Amino acid sequence: MDEATRDAARRSLGTRARRWLLVGTLLAGLLTAVALVAAAAPADRTFAALSETVQSLMSVVTPLFGILLVRDLRRAPGSARVLPSVLAVGLPAVFIGVVGVLICAATLTLSPAEVADEPWRHAGTVALGSVLVQVVAGLVGTGLGLLLRSTVVAFLATIVLPLGLFGLLGAVDALRPAQPWLTPFGSVRNLLSGDMTVLRWAQWLCVLLLWGVGLNAAGATVLKRVGDLSGR
Repeated sequence: MDEATRDAARRSLGTRARRWLLVGTLLAGLLTAVALVAAAAPADRTFAALSETVQSLMSVVTPLFGILLVRDLRRAPGSARVLPSVLAVGLPAVFIGVVGVLICAATLTLSPAEVADEPWRHAGTVALGSVLVQVVAGLVGTGLGLLLRSTVVAFLATIVLPLGLFGLLGAVDALRPAQPWLTPFGSVRNLLSGDMTVLRWAQWLCVLLLWGVGLNAAGATVLKRVGDLSGR
């Protein structure tokens, strides 16, 4: 890891506001897990069911860490590199994913209520999927942060664009099978169910390439062009 990446990683959680944002995200996940275990039917008290809701909820906030890293990049003097900031979003994303796994596991284990017959089915795959969900969410944040200058607009876009595309594809029967190939939410449901096949892993990889790699590559290109124009 070079110095630029280490610096970006430090900045990802380097302010009090960002640390409080992290705490708030995890607290929301914990409260959600407790509420789900208390309210759900026994058959729905599984690690996968808890993770689907808890990780999906927290993934709404995860992109904001990427957007804030890109905002730092825009404020940096000279020609700062984009890649370290994109890589650095992995720190809060992985942390949120791992702690979310621990929250769901602990809540289910300590639950005094009756649980499902196989509460830990696909637990390993769900745990891995939880981290991957947060990583993609963070990359969506850096990508849209690079494309959209306003922090607020970029954050709203991380919610509206993926869910809007998911809804549009779902509204047409012929296009509905494309949801897990083209939208993060479509692949999230598969990952957090734990019932992954070769086809479903291919769908997740397609989403990663589109929303993680492609979006950030487009954003870096736009940022470079804007920088070149402003330097003339």
